[in-house]
Amino acid sequence: MLSDRSYMRESYEPRRTGVLTWLISAIVAAFVLQNVFTRWFGAGFAFERLFALTPDGLRAGHVWALVTYGFLHPTGNLLEILGNLLALYFIGRELVPLLGHRRFLGLYAGALLAGGAFWTACHWSGGGWLLGASPAVLALFIVFACFFPDRPIQLLVLFLFPITFKPKYVALALVAIDLLGFAFYEMLGNPPPFDFAPSAHLGGMAAGWIYFRWVHDARWPWLRARPEIELPRWMKRGAKSVPAAPVYRVNVGGRSELRAEVDRILDKINAHGFGSLSADEKRRLDEARDALSRR
Repeated sequence: MLSDRSYMRESYEPRRTGVLTWLISAIVAAFVLQNVFTRWFGAGFAFERLFALTPDGLRAGHVWALVTYGFLHPTGNLLEILGNLLALYFIGRELVPLLGHRRFLGLYAGALLAGGAFWTACHWSGGGWLLGASPAVLALFIVFACFFPDRPIQLLVLFLFPITFKPKYVALALVAIDLLGFAFYEMLGNPPPFDFAPSAHLGGMAAGWIYFRWVHDARWPWLRARPEIELPRWMKRGAKSVPAAPVYRVNVGGRSELRAEVDRILDKINAHGFGSLSADEKRRLDEARDALSRR
């Protein structure tokens, strides 16, 4: 197998701990710290006051709370954190191969920031607390629904009754519920039922839709490769030349070599996302697809 040869794997790093694992671990660690400070030291209020999102905290300069609130959850509600963790895991494992680790983390942080900013704008004078990863999780679900609007998903209610639904309908229902909660409760200064924050949810979902609509496939001009500029001679004196990294090109002739090259590229996609492929590797995938379909 070509993918088993070390010199064919120099273009990318071996698989490491993924961003999804780090996010889940951080949320669990924060929940454990909340319980430790609350139940052992009696300082849970001070801990949450430092990292949860509050208008008073922002006035005091706690700008980090616009993101850190997403790693905290109410200590008396175990179902909320379990629901967010399960949703983050199942949605995240579908999106990480499509977005890559950096974009996935950027989307997660951007959704927390957007949800926190919109909630703060609505509660700047009234005050309150915001905890939970729901804005980021809902943003991920919106992106998932945009990628796979008609994929059937089946759930077992009470482990007995199977229910099949499509992501696009669930996304529309979530937006409608939060809009109603925002209009009839939060805008009027009344706490919504079930202790949720419609404004934060709407901000997170808007961030997810904006990412899919304008960011995911965008080609920003400032991110294009810049032309190389040759240094003057006086700056080159004493500089050691660094040999360029070798570029390996595989002469794929037989069917087995073609499959081996495709396996190598798929391993790279699984490790770093589709965005990590070079133009030559994308072309190789297209050629392999056409070749294998003709045989």
